[in-house]
Amino acid sequence: MPPKKKFSTEQIIEAAWSIAKEEGIDSITIRKVANQLGSSIAPIYVNFSDVEELKQAVVKKVSQFGQQMIHEQNTGSPFGDIGAASLQFAQEYPALVRDLVMKPNDYLQNYDQDMGTELVNHMKTDPELAGFDEKELRMILLKMRAFQTGLTMMVVNRQLPPEFDLKSMRELLDSVAGEIVIAAKIRKQEGSSD
Repeated sequence: MPPKKKFSTEQIIEAAWSIAKEEGIDSITIRKVANQLGSSIAPIYVNFSDVEELKQAVVKKVSQFGQQMIHEQNTGSPFGDIGAASLQFAQEYPALVRDLVMKPNDYLQNYDQDMGTELVNHMKTDPELAGFDEKELRMILLKMRAFQTGLTMMVVNRQLPPEFDLKSMRELLDSVAGEIVIAAKIRKQEGSSD
């Protein structure tokens, strides 16, 4: 009998990530991951207690990948970076976005908290947002994310006019972000809260 193949936790997560990118997180099964690795299911169960634990590891990878994409943008604006990364992710991985955004799930419980903190910290580097406290920055982020999510879903579902390219989408995001920040500054000057 030939020796059983051994796979690292990272190799298993990478195999599950490959499935998720093409078919979505809900499509990950222990059997599919084993097939991707050319293995039996045993090595997967050595590293993960069940498929849900493996899916959570993939969601963590998605979060890390998303943060990396944001930091690679360098648009000069936190909202520009966030928006450009989100749109790029939606174009490249529509099945994954559908699973994470359009379906009720528990995948993003920790993601939203961790990513929210990361995004607010990124926002603090923008001179345009100086003077806003943590709570105000989180409200600005929530408003921008609401718009961003809608635009992302339009990208995933191919509901934008064909001539509306990535550059046009980024310009729209910049425009809306600017308007949200201006409105927040006006409210802050007037002393009202969100």
